[in-house]
Amino acid sequence: MPIRLKDLAEDLNLSAVTISKVLRNAPDIGQETRNRVLRRMKELNYHPNLAARSLITGRTSTVGLVVPDLLHPFFARIAREISATIRPHGYSLFISSSDEDPELECQEIRQLLARRVDVLIIASAQRSLESFREIEALKIPYILIDRRLDGLVTNFIGVDDKAVGTIATHHLIEQGCRRIAHIRGPDVSTALGRLEGYRRALSMHNMEPSPDQVVTIGLPGAPRGRQAGYDAAKELISSRNRPDGIFCFNDPAAIGAMRAILEAGLRIPEDVAIVGCGNLENSDILRIPLTSVDQRKEIIGKKTATLALDLAQSKGEIRAKTQLVKPQLVIRESSLRIRT
Repeated sequence: MPIRLKDLAEDLNLSAVTISKVLRNAPDIGQETRNRVLRRMKELNYHPNLAARSLITGRTSTVGLVVPDLLHPFFARIAREISATIRPHGYSLFISSSDEDPELECQEIRQLLARRVDVLIIASAQRSLESFREIEALKIPYILIDRRLDGLVTNFIGVDDKAVGTIATHHLIEQGCRRIAHIRGPDVSTALGRLEGYRRALSMHNMEPSPDQVVTIGLPGAPRGRQAGYDAAKELISSRNRPDGIFCFNDPAAIGAMRAILEAGLRIPEDVAIVGCGNLENSDILRIPLTSVDQRKEIIGKKTATLALDLAQSKGEIRAKTQLVKPQLVIRESSLRIRT
């Protein structure tokens, strides 16, 4: 017969309230008592009845995460940081992928709501606010990460995307590039912010892009990632006004662009300098190491987890806040035309 919380309390001559506080990692329990309870739990192979506890507390000690692409290293690292941060507090993470499909995202959100998660974290592919109104009606706290949505007053944590575009483009200008193209993403806040930053940096130097120097990728039904970057770069370098620098809105697109440039017999960075965004792992061991803007994904993940715990454990409403993480340029050979 499974050991119950009541049995564990009697065995240790402690109250059920004390055992419950240990399970919830409550701060008012001494370390000696905590260790004693945890040790005995292991010896007796005790597992708390989470379903019963959720009926009493109204909380499930779970957090839901919906991202557009679980295979993208950026979202995978954020998921890892969130899970690692909430786990010591007794929380588990449910992860879903929308595959950049707004309808599938709505379905995944409803599945997580049916599981009665305490907090939802969403990197949204939606344009409509309908799902979020549904979450609000159920009074489930939620956090938007990476991508903002106009018309929502809610918690948001992500990188300053305008700053991403500005520092990437400014770096290319500093390296002597004068015909700077941009491979941009679809109409989500990340891509729009980086596009604005790109234009801002050019304007600061009395430069402006020609219409054929901005290519959009990632549209519905079109290639994404490396293939999209490859196709866009082929288009750019075959134009009459071939760029001498390209800022790509993410690293997979930049890696694809580099392949197209090298296949065309051009040199990186001498003929075309490249800057990406994301600072993905292994960017430094590519054939030509990639300069990239680091979005500080570890910081985003930890900040998101900390806020999720605050929201889950709060007994009152917490005022919505926006937390922008400052990006950092990591310079490598793909853009380094001027060496000091």
